[in-house]
Amino acid sequence: MLSSHPVDPLADQATPVPGAPDPDAPVRPYPTLSVVVCCYTERRRRLLDIAIAEIRAQLGPGDELVLVVDHNETLWADLAAAHPDAVVCANEGSRGLSDARNSGTAAARGDIVVFIDDDACPAPGALAAVRARCADTDIVAVGGAVVAQWDSPAPRWFPEEFGWVIGCDYRGLPGDGSAIRNPIGAAMAVRRDALTDIGGFSTRLGRRGTMPAGCEETLMGIDLRRRDPSSKILRDTTFGVTHAVTDDRARFVYFARRCYQEGRSKAILSELAGTGDALSSERRYTTRVLPSGVWRHRRTPSRVGALVMGFVFTCAGYVSGLARRDRGVSR
Repeated sequence: MLSSHPVDPLADQATPVPGAPDPDAPVRPYPTLSVVVCCYTERRRRLLDIAIAEIRAQLGPGDELVLVVDHNETLWADLAAAHPDAVVCANEGSRGLSDARNSGTAAARGDIVVFIDDDACPAPGALAAVRARCADTDIVAVGGAVVAQWDSPAPRWFPEEFGWVIGCDYRGLPGDGSAIRNPIGAAMAVRRDALTDIGGFSTRLGRRGTMPAGCEETLMGIDLRRRDPSSKILRDTTFGVTHAVTDDRARFVYFARRCYQEGRSKAILSELAGTGDALSSERRYTTRVLPSGVWRHRRTPSRVGALVMGFVFTCAGYVSGLARRDRGVSR
Protein backbone atom coordinates (compact mmCIF):
# COMPACT_ATOMS: atom_id res chain seq x y z
CA MET A 1 0.00 0.00 0.00
CA LEU A 2 1.34 3.43 -0.91
CA SER A 3 1.01 6.37 1.42
CA SER A 4 2.40 9.76 2.35
CA HIS A 5 2.51 11.75 5.58
CA PRO A 6 -0.95 13.00 6.55
CA VAL A 7 -1.63 16.72 6.61
CA ASP A 8 -3.86 18.16 9.32
CA PRO A 9 -6.15 20.68 7.54
CA LEU A 10 -6.94 22.34 10.91
CA ALA A 11 -3.36 22.78 12.09
CA ASP A 12 -3.06 26.47 11.18
CA GLN A 13 -6.70 27.40 11.65
CA ALA A 14 -7.21 30.91 13.01
CA THR A 15 -9.66 31.94 15.73
CA PRO A 16 -13.17 30.96 14.56
CA VAL A 17 -15.25 33.74 13.06
CA PRO A 18 -19.04 34.01 13.06
CA GLY A 19 -20.51 31.58 10.57
CA ALA A 20 -17.40 29.40 10.47
CA PRO A 21 -17.69 25.63 11.08
CA ASP A 22 -17.61 24.58 14.71
CA PRO A 23 -14.00 23.48 15.38
CA ASP A 24 -15.26 21.01 17.98
CA ALA A 25 -17.63 19.33 15.54
CA PRO A 26 -16.63 15.89 14.25
CA VAL A 27 -14.50 16.14 11.10
CA ARG A 28 -15.71 13.92 8.29
CA PRO A 29 -12.63 11.99 7.14
CA TYR A 30 -11.77 11.87 3.49
CA PRO A 31 -12.41 8.42 2.00
CA THR A 32 -9.48 6.21 1.06
CA LEU A 33 -8.91 5.43 -2.60
CA SER A 34 -7.98 2.25 -4.43
CA VAL A 35 -6.80 3.31 -7.88
CA VAL A 36 -7.35 0.39 -10.26
CA VAL A 37 -5.59 0.26 -13.63
CA CYS A 38 -6.44 -2.69 -15.87
CA CYS A 39 -3.98 -3.70 -18.59
CA TYR A 40 -3.56 -6.55 -21.03
CA THR A 41 -0.73 -5.83 -23.47
CA GLU A 42 2.92 -4.80 -23.40
CA ARG A 43 2.25 -2.46 -26.33
CA ARG A 44 0.86 0.11 -23.90
CA ARG A 45 3.64 -0.22 -21.35
CA ARG A 46 5.08 3.26 -21.95
CA LEU A 47 1.66 4.85 -21.40
CA LEU A 48 1.04 2.61 -18.38
CA ASP A 49 4.33 3.66 -16.76
CA ILE A 50 3.45 7.34 -17.24
CA ALA A 51 0.04 6.79 -15.66
CA ILE A 52 1.49 4.88 -12.71
CA ALA A 53 4.02 7.63 -11.99
CA GLU A 54 1.31 10.30 -11.92
CA ILE A 55 -1.01 8.16 -9.80
CA ARG A 56 1.77 7.55 -7.27
CA ALA A 57 2.34 11.29 -7.00
CA GLN A 58 -1.30 11.82 -6.04
CA LEU A 59 -1.87 8.95 -3.58
CA GLY A 60 -2.68 9.99 -0.04
CA PRO A 61 -2.72 8.33 3.38
CA GLY A 62 -4.40 4.93 3.20
CA ASP A 63 -4.64 4.96 -0.60
CA GLU A 64 -3.38 2.11 -2.76
CA LEU A 65 -2.50 1.33 -6.36
CA VAL A 66 -4.03 -1.83 -7.84
CA LEU A 67 -2.76 -3.15 -11.18
CA VAL A 68 -4.89 -5.83 -12.83
CA VAL A 69 -3.42 -7.87 -15.67
CA ASP A 70 -5.89 -9.47 -18.06
CA HIS A 71 -4.62 -12.95 -18.96
CA ASN A 72 -0.99 -12.05 -19.70
CA GLU A 73 1.39 -13.89 -17.37
CA THR A 74 4.51 -12.20 -18.74
CA LEU A 75 3.12 -8.72 -18.15
CA TRP A 76 1.87 -9.74 -14.70
CA ALA A 77 5.33 -10.98 -13.65
CA ASP A 78 6.99 -7.86 -15.02
CA LEU A 79 4.64 -5.49 -13.18
CA ALA A 80 4.82 -7.48 -9.94
CA ALA A 81 8.61 -7.19 -9.99
CA ALA A 82 8.58 -3.50 -10.92
CA HIS A 83 5.97 -2.47 -8.34
CA PRO A 84 6.38 -4.56 -5.17
CA ASP A 85 4.59 -1.92 -3.08
CA ALA A 86 1.45 -2.03 -5.23
CA VAL A 87 -1.26 -4.66 -5.41
CA VAL A 88 -0.63 -6.54 -8.66
CA CYS A 89 -3.21 -9.18 -9.45
CA ALA A 90 -4.40 -11.24 -12.40
CA ASN A 91 -7.89 -11.20 -13.82
CA GLU A 92 -9.22 -14.46 -12.43
CA GLY A 93 -12.44 -14.24 -14.43
CA SER A 94 -13.24 -14.27 -18.11
CA ARG A 95 -11.01 -12.35 -20.49
CA GLY A 96 -12.06 -8.74 -20.94
CA LEU A 97 -12.30 -5.38 -19.22
CA SER A 98 -15.44 -6.13 -17.19
CA ASP A 99 -14.00 -9.05 -15.22
CA ALA A 100 -10.62 -7.33 -15.01
CA ARG A 101 -12.35 -4.46 -13.22
CA ASN A 102 -14.23 -6.94 -11.07
CA SER A 103 -10.93 -8.55 -10.08
CA GLY A 104 -9.55 -5.12 -9.20
CA THR A 105 -12.59 -4.35 -7.09
CA ALA A 106 -12.21 -7.66 -5.23
CA ALA A 107 -8.56 -6.87 -4.47
CA ALA A 108 -9.25 -3.27 -3.43
CA ARG A 109 -9.47 -2.18 0.20
CA GLY A 110 -10.22 1.52 -0.19
CA ASP A 111 -13.59 3.17 0.35
CA ILE A 112 -13.63 4.39 -3.25
CA VAL A 113 -12.47 2.43 -6.30
CA VAL A 114 -11.03 4.77 -8.93
CA PHE A 115 -10.76 3.24 -12.40
CA ILE A 116 -8.26 4.78 -14.80
CA ASP A 117 -7.49 3.26 -18.20
CA ASP A 118 -3.98 2.02 -18.91
CA ASP A 119 -3.68 4.50 -21.79
CA ALA A 120 -4.95 7.44 -19.72
CA CYS A 121 -3.04 9.74 -17.38
CA PRO A 122 -4.63 11.66 -14.50
CA ALA A 123 -4.24 15.43 -14.49
CA PRO A 124 -2.73 17.09 -11.41
CA GLY A 125 -5.31 17.21 -8.64
CA ALA A 126 -7.51 14.51 -10.16
CA LEU A 127 -7.49 12.21 -7.13
CA ALA A 128 -7.92 15.14 -4.74
CA ALA A 129 -11.09 16.00 -6.66
CA VAL A 130 -12.39 12.47 -6.12
CA ARG A 131 -11.70 12.66 -2.38
CA ALA A 132 -13.47 15.98 -2.09
CA ARG A 133 -16.55 14.85 -4.02
CA CYS A 134 -16.84 11.52 -2.25
CA ALA A 135 -16.66 13.13 1.19
CA ASP A 136 -20.36 13.64 0.47
CA THR A 137 -21.80 10.22 1.27
CA ASP A 138 -24.79 10.82 -1.01
CA ILE A 139 -22.47 10.59 -4.01
CA VAL A 140 -22.07 6.99 -5.10
CA ALA A 141 -19.97 7.58 -8.23
CA VAL A 142 -18.07 10.34 -10.01
CA GLY A 143 -17.26 10.67 -13.69
CA GLY A 144 -14.21 12.63 -14.75
CA ALA A 145 -13.32 14.72 -17.77
CA VAL A 146 -11.56 12.67 -20.46
CA VAL A 147 -9.53 14.77 -22.89
CA ALA A 148 -8.30 13.21 -26.13
CA GLN A 149 -4.54 13.21 -26.65
CA TRP A 150 -4.13 12.39 -30.33
CA ASP A 151 -0.88 10.81 -31.54
CA SER A 152 -1.39 12.79 -34.75
CA PRO A 153 -3.68 15.77 -35.36
CA ALA A 154 -7.35 14.78 -35.14
CA PRO A 155 -8.80 13.94 -38.57
CA ARG A 156 -10.64 16.84 -40.14
CA TRP A 157 -13.70 14.64 -40.61
CA PHE A 158 -13.93 13.64 -36.93
CA PRO A 159 -16.89 15.37 -35.21
CA GLU A 160 -16.71 16.39 -31.54
CA GLU A 161 -20.13 14.83 -31.02
CA PHE A 162 -18.53 11.38 -31.42
CA GLY A 163 -15.77 11.72 -28.83
CA TRP A 164 -17.25 8.66 -27.12
CA VAL A 165 -15.98 6.57 -30.04
CA ILE A 166 -12.43 7.10 -28.76
CA GLY A 167 -13.43 6.87 -25.09
CA CYS A 168 -13.34 10.62 -24.49
CA ASP A 169 -15.59 13.55 -23.72
CA TYR A 170 -17.96 14.61 -26.46
CA ARG A 171 -20.13 17.59 -27.25
CA GLY A 172 -23.44 17.25 -25.43
CA LEU A 173 -22.11 16.02 -22.10
CA PRO A 174 -23.55 17.70 -18.99
CA GLY A 175 -21.43 20.36 -17.33
CA ASP A 176 -19.29 20.19 -14.22
CA GLY A 177 -21.25 19.17 -11.12
CA SER A 178 -24.21 17.88 -13.14
CA ALA A 179 -25.95 14.59 -12.48
CA ILE A 180 -25.13 11.94 -15.08
CA ARG A 181 -26.45 8.47 -15.80
CA ASN A 182 -22.98 6.96 -15.98
CA PRO A 183 -19.33 8.00 -16.18
CA ILE A 184 -16.88 7.43 -19.01
CA GLY A 185 -14.80 4.38 -18.15
CA ALA A 186 -11.38 5.99 -18.60
CA ALA A 187 -11.94 8.07 -15.45
CA MET A 188 -14.55 6.96 -12.96
CA ALA A 189 -14.78 6.52 -9.21
CA VAL A 190 -17.31 4.32 -7.41
CA ARG A 191 -17.98 3.46 -3.77
CA ARG A 192 -16.61 -0.03 -3.30
CA ASP A 193 -19.45 -1.30 -1.13
CA ALA A 194 -22.07 -0.13 -3.62
CA LEU A 195 -20.21 -1.60 -6.59
CA THR A 196 -19.89 -4.91 -4.76
CA ASP A 197 -23.58 -4.88 -3.84
CA ILE A 198 -24.67 -4.66 -7.50
CA GLY A 199 -22.35 -7.48 -8.52
CA GLY A 200 -19.76 -5.36 -10.29
CA PHE A 201 -19.59 -5.11 -14.07
CA SER A 202 -21.56 -7.40 -16.37
CA THR A 203 -19.39 -9.72 -18.44
CA ARG A 204 -21.99 -9.61 -21.20
CA LEU A 205 -20.81 -6.07 -21.85
CA GLY A 206 -17.46 -4.35 -22.21
CA ARG A 207 -14.33 -4.44 -24.30
CA ARG A 208 -12.40 -7.64 -24.88
CA GLY A 209 -8.92 -6.95 -26.16
CA THR A 210 -9.33 -4.96 -29.37
CA MET A 211 -13.06 -5.70 -29.71
CA PRO A 212 -14.52 -2.20 -29.20
CA ALA A 213 -17.71 -3.06 -27.33
CA GLY A 214 -18.97 -1.03 -24.39
CA CYS A 215 -21.89 -0.08 -22.11
CA GLU A 216 -20.66 -1.86 -18.98
CA GLU A 217 -20.33 1.54 -17.27
CA THR A 218 -23.86 2.41 -18.35
CA LEU A 219 -25.35 -0.69 -16.73
CA MET A 220 -23.28 -0.01 -13.63
CA GLY A 221 -24.70 3.50 -13.35
CA ILE A 222 -28.25 2.27 -13.82
CA ASP A 223 -27.81 -0.47 -11.22
CA LEU A 224 -26.25 1.91 -8.69
CA ARG A 225 -29.21 4.27 -8.90
CA ARG A 226 -31.68 1.40 -8.68
CA ARG A 227 -29.87 0.15 -5.58
CA ASP A 228 -30.35 3.55 -3.93
CA PRO A 229 -32.49 6.08 -5.84
CA SER A 230 -31.39 8.83 -3.45
CA SER A 231 -27.73 8.42 -4.40
CA LYS A 232 -26.03 10.66 -6.94
CA ILE A 233 -23.67 10.14 -9.85
CA LEU A 234 -21.95 13.40 -10.72
CA ARG A 235 -19.56 14.68 -13.35
CA ASP A 236 -16.50 16.49 -12.01
CA THR A 237 -14.21 18.03 -14.61
CA THR A 238 -11.41 18.57 -12.07
CA PHE A 239 -11.17 14.78 -11.93
CA GLY A 240 -9.51 14.83 -15.31
CA VAL A 241 -7.40 12.53 -17.45
CA THR A 242 -5.78 12.71 -20.85
CA HIS A 243 -6.62 9.68 -22.98
CA ALA A 244 -4.20 8.56 -25.68
CA VAL A 245 -5.71 8.18 -29.15
CA THR A 246 -3.45 6.12 -31.38
CA ASP A 247 -3.40 6.50 -35.14
CA ASP A 248 -5.30 3.25 -35.70
CA ARG A 249 -8.25 4.73 -33.77
CA ALA A 250 -8.15 7.85 -35.93
CA ARG A 251 -9.18 5.89 -39.01
CA PHE A 252 -12.71 5.86 -40.34
CA VAL A 253 -12.80 2.06 -40.33
CA TYR A 254 -12.33 2.10 -36.53
CA PHE A 255 -14.97 4.82 -36.22
CA ALA A 256 -17.46 2.66 -38.12
CA ARG A 257 -16.58 -0.50 -36.20
CA ARG A 258 -16.83 1.22 -32.83
CA CYS A 259 -20.22 2.76 -33.66
CA TYR A 260 -21.55 -0.61 -34.80
CA GLN A 261 -20.33 -2.37 -31.64
CA GLU A 262 -21.84 0.39 -29.49
CA GLY A 263 -25.20 -0.29 -31.12
CA ARG A 264 -24.85 -4.02 -30.46
CA SER A 265 -23.93 -3.30 -26.84
CA LYS A 266 -26.96 -1.01 -26.46
CA ALA A 267 -29.21 -3.87 -27.58
CA ILE A 268 -27.80 -6.11 -24.85
CA LEU A 269 -28.08 -3.28 -22.35
CA SER A 270 -31.74 -2.81 -23.29
CA GLU A 271 -32.32 -6.48 -22.51
CA LEU A 272 -30.55 -6.27 -19.16
CA ALA A 273 -31.83 -2.89 -17.94
CA GLY A 274 -34.93 -2.17 -20.01
CA THR A 275 -35.13 0.17 -22.98
CA GLY A 276 -36.25 3.16 -20.89
CA ASP A 277 -33.13 3.38 -18.74
CA ALA A 278 -30.79 1.94 -21.37
CA LEU A 279 -31.56 4.69 -23.89
CA SER A 280 -32.46 7.59 -21.59
CA SER A 281 -29.43 9.74 -22.47
CA GLU A 282 -29.42 8.65 -26.10
CA ARG A 283 -32.82 10.21 -26.78
CA ARG A 284 -31.52 13.71 -26.12
CA TYR A 285 -28.31 12.90 -27.96
CA THR A 286 -30.07 11.77 -31.12
CA THR A 287 -32.82 14.40 -31.13
CA ARG A 288 -30.78 17.45 -30.08
CA VAL A 289 -27.01 16.94 -30.06
CA LEU A 290 -26.66 15.25 -33.45
CA PRO A 291 -29.04 17.58 -35.35
CA SER A 292 -27.33 20.64 -33.91
CA GLY A 293 -24.01 19.08 -34.87
CA VAL A 294 -25.10 18.81 -38.48
CA TRP A 295 -25.83 22.55 -38.42
CA ARG A 296 -22.56 23.40 -36.67
CA HIS A 297 -20.50 21.45 -39.19
CA ARG A 298 -22.51 22.45 -42.25
CA ARG A 299 -19.42 24.05 -43.82
CA THR A 300 -17.38 20.86 -43.34
CA PRO A 301 -19.14 18.19 -45.41
CA SER A 302 -16.82 15.40 -44.23
CA ARG A 303 -17.89 15.96 -40.61
CA VAL A 304 -21.55 16.06 -41.54
CA GLY A 305 -21.03 12.79 -43.38
CA ALA A 306 -19.33 11.25 -40.35
CA LEU A 307 -22.18 12.40 -38.09
CA VAL A 308 -24.76 10.79 -40.35
CA MET A 309 -22.78 7.60 -40.95
CA GLY A 310 -21.94 7.24 -37.27
CA PHE A 311 -25.63 7.35 -36.44
CA VAL A 312 -26.39 4.84 -39.21
CA PHE A 313 -23.67 2.42 -38.09
CA THR A 314 -24.85 2.61 -34.48
CA CYS A 315 -28.46 1.97 -35.47
CA ALA A 316 -27.36 -0.95 -37.64
CA GLY A 317 -25.50 -2.46 -34.70
CA TYR A 318 -28.52 -2.00 -32.46
CA VAL A 319 -30.83 -3.74 -34.94
CA SER A 320 -28.29 -6.54 -35.37
CA GLY A 321 -28.05 -6.91 -31.60
CA LEU A 322 -31.81 -7.12 -31.24
CA ALA A 323 -31.97 -9.76 -33.95
CA ARG A 324 -29.25 -11.85 -32.31
CA ARG A 325 -31.01 -11.49 -28.97
CA ASP A 326 -34.31 -12.64 -30.44
CA ARG A 327 -32.57 -15.67 -31.96
CA GLY A 328 -31.04 -16.45 -28.57
CA VAL A 329 -27.47 -15.89 -29.76
CA SER A 330 -25.12 -14.85 -26.96
CA ARG A 331 -22.06 -12.70 -27.44
